[in-house]
Amino acid sequence: MLKGVDALCAVDPDLARIAEQFGPPPLWGRAPGYATLVQIILEQQVSLASAKATFGRIRHAFGEVTSERMASLSPADIQTAGVTRQKASYCLGLAELVQSGALDLRSLGRADDQEIRRRLVDIRGIGTWTADIYLLMALRRPDIWPDGDLALATAAQQVKRLRRRPDDKRLRALAARWTPWRAVAARLLWHYYLSTRGDRDPVIL
Repeated sequence: MLKGVDALCAVDPDLARIAEQFGPPPLWGRAPGYATLVQIILEQQVSLASAKATFGRIRHAFGEVTSERMASLSPADIQTAGVTRQKASYCLGLAELVQSGALDLRSLGRADDQEIRRRLVDIRGIGTWTADIYLLMALRRPDIWPDGDLALATAAQQVKRLRRRPDDKRLRALAARWTPWRAVAARLLWHYYLSTRGDRDPVIL
């Protein structure tokens, strides 16, 4: 990742200032697999802290979060851990795909970025943001830019001194110059966002 930070700092003075002021970003990461996809699904449209608490309640209620264990539950069972009905359905549907063999996350992890994204977004409850966060955080692909991330948009507005928070289209245009290190640029912007707020973990929205 440091190679990517150096490359970005050489082409973008604003990102260079982040690295100079706060140092390189932490290599936030998660283990590839079903449990991480469940975590990211829970993080959709809520704060990381809220999703983390919900995931903790699932583990407390049912033990280790595996596709085998979750597939044995009903949506109502999962809801008792504080999961919404919709997200409970998503988590159960994903577990059933993994258990049936229709989705092999280990072999999928060896595919290219576009194929992984295509396969994941075909699954009910997984959109491009969820797929991209999985690619970035779990598979650690270097050139992923997660559309729709409010923390990234807020950080970009401040770092680039924009009048308004950029929408997804403008943010994609800004990120284009950071290829092939867009995931590292995202980590730098998250690092800025958190460092200026005194937090440690990425707040993914």
